[in-house]
Amino acid sequence: MAFTWDVPAEDRATIRAWFATWGTQVADVDFAPAKALFEDNIASFGTHMDVVEGLDHLADRQWRSVWPAIEDFRWNLETLKVGVSPDRLFAIGIVTFASTGLHADGSRFDRPGRATVAFARSSTDDPWKGVHTHVSLNPGTPSPSHGKRPAKS
Repeated sequence: MAFTWDVPAEDRATIRAWFATWGTQVADVDFAPAKALFEDNIASFGTHMDVVEGLDHLADRQWRSVWPAIEDFRWNLETLKVGVSPDRLFAIGIVTFASTGLHADGSRFDRPGRATVAFARSSTDDPWKGVHTHVSLNPGTPSPSHGKRPAKS
């Protein structure tokens, strides 16, 4: 088999820790350290952009449109599914999340969703880096959120 969901415990643990770290950065609206988790040539898409290549474009077009507008972001790490290539240099993490959105009138609503992150590294001694993300809301969840939290970085 070229790919497995039955992954080494070390890889599952490091990818879980990666999501935990990124989740804290999203919750804190902390862009600068979050960028260190990703490759500069990441390719992605999301609510506020079509396919885009480059970490700065992703942060400017997607992250800065969403993170300040939501509250209480957290990954549901108990739902994390991890797959790893046989050489342990490519992986996929699939996980759900919860957050709180704000309507224009300031009232709050549940804002659940799910994400897929593709990871790569040059050697098994290197940390995982995100090379692709797809984050989306669950069907029926209102898309716009009107929060205006300040960025930490």
